[in-house]
Amino acid sequence: MIPPFTDPDLSNQVAVVTGAGAGIGRAVARALDARGARVWLVGRTEAKLQETASTMERATVYVADVADQGAMEAFAARVAAEADGVQVLVNNAAILGPVARLAEYPREAHDDVMRINVGGTFGPTQALLGLLKAGKPATVINLSSGVGRTGRASWGAYAASKFAVEGLTQVWADELRGEGVAVSAVNPGGTRTAMRAAAKPDEDPQVLPTPQDVVPAFLWLLSPEARAMGVSGVSIDARDFMP
Repeated sequence: MIPPFTDPDLSNQVAVVTGAGAGIGRAVARALDARGARVWLVGRTEAKLQETASTMERATVYVADVADQGAMEAFAARVAAEADGVQVLVNNAAILGPVARLAEYPREAHDDVMRINVGGTFGPTQALLGLLKAGKPATVINLSSGVGRTGRASWGAYAASKFAVEGLTQVWADELRGEGVAVSAVNPGGTRTAMRAAAKPDEDPQVLPTPQDVVPAFLWLLSPEARAMGVSGVSIDARDFMP
């Protein structure tokens, strides 16, 4: 059942979406833009980011590796030169890594997944923290996963990384309680994305929700109702917000 909420008006607000070149990141970025936000699109592939930006009114493309802390500090400085604060941060960037049992999982691949999925969630939040506090009320939304709550065979480092994202969400939320910055997570569930297709190549994508279908969960966390209730430190399922 969809909780009742008011569609958020994000006019004159600044939003940052990582991994915005495709899939859920692109869908969320477009939704924020449609509600008036100025949206910074962050990722490693400029062509994909530009494709996202081409369908938006107020998008700025910034090419960077979100797991590179120096790059994130430089990005935060760029945003600060143009805005007094940030009201929305969506930490969406992630990679799947090998679909393999842990006994055969390559260590190098493990480290790469953890660097991007965990470091790429921690880093932007830390780098933008001053701007988030200046933009309060502000909301940070981290992308989680069902395998970040219950481990499943062959999901490897991806599952472990999403468990870490759940933990980071709770720690950030607790540390920022009372400072005007809410931090929560969204589990999109199985979604019609390239990552899901790589993880489950035999699955029919037509039976899955689209990236646009999961957007309402993000909008609820940004709604006046959620902000009035002080919602923070929660991990919600996108399917609970679908018709």
